[in-house]
Amino acid sequence: MDHHLPEHGHDAPGGALDWLPPALVLLAAAGAYLLLVRRARHRNPALGWSRWRTGFFLGGTGLLGVALLPPVALFAHEDFRGHMIQHLLIGMYAPLALVLAAPVTLLLRTLPASRGRRLTAVLHSRPARVIAHPAVALVLSAGSLVVLYFTPLYNATAAVPAAHWLLHAHFLLSGSLFAHAIAGPDPAPARPGVKARLVYLGVAIAAHAVISQLIYAGVRVHIHAPVDQVQGGAEVMYYGGDLAELLLAAALVATWRPEPRRAASRGAGRGVVPARNVSGGP
Repeated sequence: MDHHLPEHGHDAPGGALDWLPPALVLLAAAGAYLLLVRRARHRNPALGWSRWRTGFFLGGTGLLGVALLPPVALFAHEDFRGHMIQHLLIGMYAPLALVLAAPVTLLLRTLPASRGRRLTAVLHSRPARVIAHPAVALVLSAGSLVVLYFTPLYNATAAVPAAHWLLHAHFLLSGSLFAHAIAGPDPAPARPGVKARLVYLGVAIAAHAVISQLIYAGVRVHIHAPVDQVQGGAEVMYYGGDLAELLLAAALVATWRPEPRRAASRGAGRGVVPARNVSGGP
């Protein structure tokens, strides 16, 4: 572990033009979601769309705004503790809120039938099933932290703005993928049962704890920052990660619905055909 600040302060962004693109992207995403909500309510006023889900999406984009705009973005550029706060917001808290907003379900409700069938076919395809599996999502989210902090990758991304934005995109996508695999309300044909998902979540909790403790101890980490910043960042990762994963576990419990497989099989054995649920989610 190096005991000096990364030498990129002269490249620190600070002008309005540096923050305008991410702000516009977030505003566009929120506007697009609200437009889809309006279309969904117009197409089926009786079914409507949950205000909770709309609130989750707006909250998720708000968390991304906090992470990507001043003052947090400036703090993250100058201090490893700020980087870790930014990482948690982009990679754990915002993804959970965005996933609970069920954007794919909303899109399916607003697309024409033909396009909806094509999207459903993509969701049921083998590549989509593999990517959406909790094991793959776990490797992409928690596993990438090992590569980031225990190789020179972190220092390299801190010095190259394009690489830094790619890192943000990876945090957001991998975090969203893991949240979806564990507790997402959107369709997930290959998602295992609740017990298996709890095991994957437990592995993620343990992985974050071990990684943060190794960073705190300075064991084979490659982070150009003072010791107090590195240890403070490790503490943020440890406690902030625990809270995020506790929220994910609560979301899993809240979105869990009992699977009627046994009841359906018993009914089939008695010659009873179970009724189909065609009402859709809220």
